[in-house]
Amino acid sequence: MKGNNFMEFEKIGEIAGGIKAEVGKAIVGQSEAVDLLLTSLICGGHVLLEGVPGTGKTLLVQSFAVCLRLEFGRIQFTPDLMPGDVLGTNLFNFQTNSFALTEGPIFTQILLADEINRAPPKTQAALLQAMNERSVTIDRRTYPLGEEFMVVATQNPIEQQGTYPLPEAQLDRFLFKVVMAYPSREEEREIVVRHGHRPAMPAIADFGLRPVIDGERLREARELASRIRLSEVLVDYIVDLVRATRRHPSLETGASTRAATMLAAAARAHAALRGRDFVIPDDVKRLTPPLLRHRVVLTPAAEIEGNAGDLAIAEIVEQTPAPR
Repeated sequence: MKGNNFMEFEKIGEIAGGIKAEVGKAIVGQSEAVDLLLTSLICGGHVLLEGVPGTGKTLLVQSFAVCLRLEFGRIQFTPDLMPGDVLGTNLFNFQTNSFALTEGPIFTQILLADEINRAPPKTQAALLQAMNERSVTIDRRTYPLGEEFMVVATQNPIEQQGTYPLPEAQLDRFLFKVVMAYPSREEEREIVVRHGHRPAMPAIADFGLRPVIDGERLREARELASRIRLSEVLVDYIVDLVRATRRHPSLETGASTRAATMLAAAARAHAALRGRDFVIPDDVKRLTPPLLRHRVVLTPAAEIEGNAGDLAIAEIVEQTPAPR
């Protein structure tokens, strides 16, 4: 791609920088999480954020949504939440003598599914069709949610009391699983300086965040990113990485073909956010761990020994020859 396209890709990079700057007004650190949220946004994916309570997961998603000038909705998942509480339901209108849909909170553009693994699997599964097809079916009628629809879910570590593991089919619908660790000492000190004068976090409006991109510019950025060059050798590299997960001795189940196609799309978006019209091996390497960690299953022996899936994926990335 030549001519004006180079300037267009530079513009995507500028937009990404603007979003990061705005989110930084509310969030200290967590640069990896912000970067992966942006990548997912550009290629139309969904993101799962995992971390212990108090690491800023909800505040991060709220801050990110403000920068997009898109409709934002939130569902607080609880053990008694039912599928109808997520999707909505048809209620009888006595005035019109007919049923009318009362839309649930899923009818939005950016959906925060907060503490998704505190609801039972039946309720978690209510998101499956929405995440895969961007539509929902209620009483045999299908309702579109729009191409901007994006789910950002938060979950507590499954070792915590009162959590339910997400079904494998639903995990596969998330483009990335981002593990939000505790901040560094310097970052934690900055958080205390900023917010240690009040007993609770301020409202999102108090940070003075401003929108950086709207739906129209987002669609343009996505279309441009989809046309980024992905060389044949990089296609081979992506396929080799995914297939290697099916042979690793610590993994009982490897990643699916869907993971390979998602990795290719994510690498294109990652390149676009850096102002490039071509993918490089580092784009693929950078995205492989968060894209694969929730798509592989450890063997029982590896679980007993405490071998994390991230370790197996790191070995695969290290041992798979990257194109030069």
